[in-house]
Formats: sequence, structure tokens, C-alpha cells
Amino acid sequence: MFSDSSTKILAAWCSLAVSMVALGMKYTAWRVTGSIALYSDAIETIINVVSAIAGLWALRVASLPPDQNHTYGHYKAEYLSAVAEGVLVVITAITIAHEAWVGFHNLHAPMDSLLGLTFNGGAGVLNLVWGLTMLRLGRAHHSPALVAGGHHVLSDVWASAALVCGFILIPLTGWLWLDPLLAALIALNVLRTGWDMMRSSIGGLMDEAPDSETLGQIRAIISQTATGALEAHDIRARIVGAMTFIEFHLVVPGTMSVENAHHICDRIEAGLRAGLGEALINIHVEPERKAKHTGVLVLP
Repeated sequence: MFSDSSTKILAAWCSLAVSMVALGMKYTAWRVTGSIALYSDAIETIINVVSAIAGLWALRVASLPPDQNHTYGHYKAEYLSAVAEGVLVVITAITIAHEAWVGFHNLHAPMDSLLGLTFNGGAGVLNLVWGLTMLRLGRAHHSPALVAGGHHVLSDVWASAALVCGFILIPLTGWLWLDPLLAALIALNVLRTGWDMMRSSIGGLMDEAPDSETLGQIRAIISQTATGALEAHDIRARIVGAMTFIEFHLVVPGTMSVENAHHICDRIEAGLRAGLGEALINIHVEPERKAKHTGVLVLP
């Protein structure tokens, strides 16, 4: 069985291989047709290749153990990769928009459309399968880099699907302006995807709090496993890659021994890790006079 880190790195290598194959197919589609829209689609796939390389680097760095200069680990490297990928996507959108603008002023009919659509459609099917696989792996292993890469690949799929549908209309209608129009629509879709990726990743870099469901799960686990304590308050959490950071104050009876309080903390930590996976937990034990009567009340 692969560890989480080795699974994610293997997925990143596969992503690079898939992107290279898809790029070859889309480049061929453009060469046989001369279509601006297919050219734009190929440009976007170049960014997929670059992003796959960046994701592979980020996953390797994130898998490194904590060291003297990074005592909390290297998990945020994945967010840096996702932000960089978002920036690349935005640059790609601008490039494609420029090509569309030039195309509107130099209209021409695509050549050998059927062969071009075959290559482009084949690349789309390949990306669809891999994009869904990346999302599943990224969510299962709490990998922002894989999730961002999966969304990026799927955005490429939807753009390719719309491109194929619109491209079929060009020889049927003789509307040559459809070619640059499709390229412009691809640019807008790429821009939207890049913005979503950067917004999500920046939230991770800024230590954004987890969703309400995760916070509720943390509170429930503390309440159920802290038998012997009185309450837990000032609960804070953040998720960085595959690691969950949790800290809170645990109120215990003033007469409780340090050893008994320590046993309670051990039990809480084991419960949190069983429910959430990898976690770095900091518990500050306080006497009952410090109780705030807020937060989480411990179940008897």
C-alpha cells in the first residue's frame, strides 16, 4: 500500500504524463485544421503541463518532514503551487483572448475539421477520466494541489466539449466568426477557473477556518472523549494540506492531578486523529475557576 505522500506524488507524475499526451493530441488537432479555437485549446493544455510540473514539486516539498527551519512541516507548499497555477491560468486566458482578437480580424475556414475534432475529442475524454480521478484522490488525501489540478483539468474538458459542439457548426453554417468566438469563450472559462483556484488557495495560505461541518465534528469529538473534564473553550482550527491544526483550552477540576489531566488529553488527541486523520493538537489545561461556560461542554 502507498502512503498518502507517495500516492499523491504518483498521481502528480500521472498528471504530467496525461497532460503531455493531451497536449500532443491537441497540437495535432490545431496543425491539421489551422483553427484559432483549437490553437487556444492547445495553449491551455501547455499550462496543464506546466501546472503538473509545479504540482509535482509542491507535493515533494510538502511530503518533507518538519525541520529546524520549518517546525510545522512544509504542507503549505501545495497552496503555493495552487496559487502559482491560478496565476498561470490567468496569463493563459489573456493569451487566448489576444489570439481570439487577432482571429476576428483575420477570418479563415478551418481545414480537415473531422480529423481535428477526432484528436481534440480524444484528448477531452482522456482529460475527463483523469480530472475526475484527481479530484477523488485530492479529496481523499486532503491535497490542495491535486484538487486544484483536478478542477483545472475538468475546466479544460468542459471547454473542449463546448468547442467541439461549436466547431461542428462552422462547416455547416459557414459562420467563420464562430472560430474566434469559441476561442474568446475558452478564455473566459479559463479566467473563471483561475480566479476560483487562487481564491481557494489564498484562503488556505491565510489560515482560513475549516467549514462548519468540520468544526462541528471537532467539537463533537472533544465532547465525547474528554470524560473527566468540564468544558473546552477557545477552540481554533485550520487545515493545511493533509494536516489539521487544532488548539483549545480544556477546563478540569482544580484538584485533578497532572497525570489524570494528561490521560484525558491523550484520549482527546486519539479521538481527533481517528476522526480527522493527521493532526497537530495543542491543549492548554486550566482549573475550573477559568471556566467560561461557553464552547463545548463535556458529555458525562
